[in-house]
Amino acid sequence: MHTLSRFGLTALLVFALAPVATALEEDTVKPGFHKKTFKNADGATSPYVVFIPHGYDGTKEFPIILFLHGAGETKGGTKEPVEVGIGSAIKKREKTFPFIVVIPQSEKRTWQASSDDGKRAIAILDESIKAYKVDTKQQYLTGLSMGGFGTWSIAAAMPDRWAAIVPICGGGNPKDAEKIKDIPCWCFHGDADNAVPVKRSQDMIAALKEAGGKPKYTEYPKVGHNSWDMAYGDDKLYPWMLEHKTK
Repeated sequence: MHTLSRFGLTALLVFALAPVATALEEDTVKPGFHKKTFKNADGATSPYVVFIPHGYDGTKEFPIILFLHGAGETKGGTKEPVEVGIGSAIKKREKTFPFIVVIPQSEKRTWQASSDDGKRAIAILDESIKAYKVDTKQQYLTGLSMGGFGTWSIAAAMPDRWAAIVPICGGGNPKDAEKIKDIPCWCFHGDADNAVPVKRSQDMIAALKEAGGKPKYTEYPKVGHNSWDMAYGDDKLYPWMLEHKTK
C-alpha cells in the first residue's frame, strides 16, 4: 500500500482547496447589486444592498456612498430601497458608476442619527468599509425625503466623517448649521413639493450660508415631491462628489 508523505498530503489539500478560495474571492468582488444581511446585537438580521462598481477588483480603493431611502421603502413597504432613488440612477449608468454604494433599509420609518435605524445604517456602512477596499476619505451621505431628513441629522451628528452630503427634498434643524457648514453640500428640492415644503431646504441653505458655508442648491420649478429622479439623474452630481475628500 502506498502512503503519502506529510508534504505530499499538504500539497494535495492545498490543491483541492484552491478552487474554493478562488471562487469565494471572485464572488466577493463580482460587480453589480448584492443582497446582504446585517446581524444586530440582539441576533436579529436586517437586509441591505451593496453595489460594487464594474471596475472594482479589490486592488484599488474606491469611494463609498451611504444612501438613505424614503418612507415608502421602509420595511413592509411596496418597494425595496434599491428600486427608488440612487438605485435606479445607478442602473442607467451601471458599467461606469464609480462608487461602492450601501443601501440599508429602515425598519421604524426614521433615519435620525439617534434612532436604531440611523445607528444601524452607520454600522452597515462600517461593515462594508471593512469588507471592501474603500478610500475612507471619500465617504458620501445622501438620501431622499425621509432619507433627506436623515442626511441632515446624521451629518450633524458626525460632521467630520463626510466628504460631501446630498440631501434631497428633506429638512433639518437650522441650528445645526454651525456644525455642518464646512461639509460640501448639494441640496435638491422641487418648489411644488406638497409632501415636504420646499421651505425646509431653503431654511437649511440660508442657515448654512449665514454660518459661513457655501452650499450648492438646486430648486426645480414646478416639480413636486419626486425631485430625486432629476437629482440622481444629473450627471454633474457624481463628478462634483468626487471633487471632495475629508482631511
